[in-house]
Amino acid sequence: MTVNIISTTCTMDCPDTCSLEVVVDTGRIQRIGGTRHHRTTNGFICGKVSRFDRRVYHADRLLYPMRRRGAKGSGQFERITWDEAIATITDRFRDIIARWGGEAILPYHYGGSNGLLGERFIDELYFAKLGASRLARTLCAAPTTAVAAAMYGKMPGVAYEDYRHARCIIIWGANPRVSHIHLVPFLREARRRGAFVAVVDPVENFSARHVDLHLPVRPGTDLPVALAMIRLWKETHRLDWAFLDRHTTGVEILLQRAEAWSLHRAAEEAGVEADQIRILAERYAASTPAVIRCGWGLERNRNGGQAVAAILAMPALLGKFGMRGGGYTLSNGSAIHYDRSRLLGNYRWSTRVINMTRLGAVLCGDARPPIKALFVYNCNPAVTAPDQRAVLRGLAREDLFTVVFEQVMTDTARYADILLPATTFLEQWEIKKAYGSYTVGGVQPVIAPRGEAKPNEEVFALLGRAMGWDEEPFTWDTETCMKKVAAALSICGRPVDPSVLFAGRPHRFDFPGETPIQFGTVFPGTPDGKIHLAPSALGGEPYRYQPVDNSQFPLALVSPANARMISSTLGEFNYPELCVTLNPVDASARGINEGDVVRVFNEFGEVVCRAEVSQRVRAGVVSMPKGAWRKSSLNGFTATALCPPHVNEVGGGACYNDARVEIEKIA
Repeated sequence: MTVNIISTTCTMDCPDTCSLEVVVDTGRIQRIGGTRHHRTTNGFICGKVSRFDRRVYHADRLLYPMRRRGAKGSGQFERITWDEAIATITDRFRDIIARWGGEAILPYHYGGSNGLLGERFIDELYFAKLGASRLARTLCAAPTTAVAAAMYGKMPGVAYEDYRHARCIIIWGANPRVSHIHLVPFLREARRRGAFVAVVDPVENFSARHVDLHLPVRPGTDLPVALAMIRLWKETHRLDWAFLDRHTTGVEILLQRAEAWSLHRAAEEAGVEADQIRILAERYAASTPAVIRCGWGLERNRNGGQAVAAILAMPALLGKFGMRGGGYTLSNGSAIHYDRSRLLGNYRWSTRVINMTRLGAVLCGDARPPIKALFVYNCNPAVTAPDQRAVLRGLAREDLFTVVFEQVMTDTARYADILLPATTFLEQWEIKKAYGSYTVGGVQPVIAPRGEAKPNEEVFALLGRAMGWDEEPFTWDTETCMKKVAAALSICGRPVDPSVLFAGRPHRFDFPGETPIQFGTVFPGTPDGKIHLAPSALGGEPYRYQPVDNSQFPLALVSPANARMISSTLGEFNYPELCVTLNPVDASARGINEGDVVRVFNEFGEVVCRAEVSQRVRAGVVSMPKGAWRKSSLNGFTATALCPPHVNEVGGGACYNDARVEIEKIA
């Protein structure tokens, strides 16, 4: 018996990027755990990844290339060889390009692998050479990224470990208990030290034992609340004008917009008490150090980008920078510089851009030239893209040639014409750049690939060579790719050590110091080095508020992350039954009890599932977890069937939380 403990890094779409130890016995995974030599992971990981071996060995695992032999969506396939699959894709793409042009091909991908080899590397060179349509990746983080870049130049944020030093912590639009669990111990430590901890979220994710204030705002009303806090600070002379004059532009525009929002007006709009907003504003203003953890939940509505800007302005308005535990945290990936131009050279890709949020409309005819081929990898749009009914209609088109490159038989994979089997992160080499913890982690295979599964960089190199292209990247093997990518990385201005990455271990940072201090060791990356409080990214009317009409459908639907899945990953086994959660007040008004079968509906579709009744969700709001697979509901539709396809004016982001619904009991 041969037992090995192998170091590697989690590549899932999560800010934490945990450092792992995997126990392997005679070539089979026995246990997945966290290492103690990484200060953020600190010996524990989420239950999702600790059970990831269930995906590796699941009956729905894709092990061989396959070709459709039944109706689209039926999931009926026959095994073929890799040579046959590559030849079929190449022939069909050549034919489509000859008849419709390269823009008739759409690559559709997101954060399923989140590694530097598997996303926007050789795959991007391949689609650029095809002349395919480009994809605006907007399902998550598009507005926050646009705002952070425009305001701060993506300045690195406060590290999780430094939250212990804060005297006031605001968690706004995030749920670290399920989506970045390694922040939670530092929140608890900070509170033990006397910190005031507040959460702004329509759903109660923390009990009163763990936080001092929960502000359950209505979805989409974060902007009025933030502007009311800013107005209060101005009126009570709390603004740090010395800092603002030296380090910011545009403050007068922000203050002018805030003038319209009194505490009482914002409270009425958000459905909360004015005194609660006042307490939040005064505790934050009076506390030093103070930190805001700005999440991605608050961006998922038409006001999201504007709200993020108002919230990120708060530490600048009060001069909360310059000390450990003071400032804000959003995405911390900018501490790692990745020079992709060194890898792929200068190539042109100037075709049209298609917003991935509007996939349903695009596949159903809203594109000229029409999309005739779809190549899906690293994502599962059948259950993650808004307007699910339109997406499924588009995927069912017989004239749409669809390639799905995937690990398991997802809802999207069932609509493929050609299925390609992908390796999991436990079967491949990779490099993972974190966006929450300060980590660049090496990924090494702990077992050999199952069946004939291949990693992304190998498959796109095969496809490039099949097209007859002689660019050097299409000749690289995985080891060469690892070396090339490692050489293109730098951390805090210094090159990485490739041997650390090849050993599957995390690379250390030095800002100087292992964690940064905003306006101490890290500064805005904007061209002038200033914070832009009214950036052009906000459009012609910065901080404009747009209420959502709920006259026809009175309940706001949110679809947050949950403890069982990472987006839609692991839905093959980890979410057997879909439920909608509603407040007892809303349930009583509709005659709904715990466990009743209900119909959740609006103009876009309906979902039939069971009801949960809980005080955790505020009145007027219902919650249905994101990423659930179609088999988990009683009518084959999930939360995205209720989500509108319109996009945020900031960054073009998806507006999932603009969904308004009604619920009725089914006999």
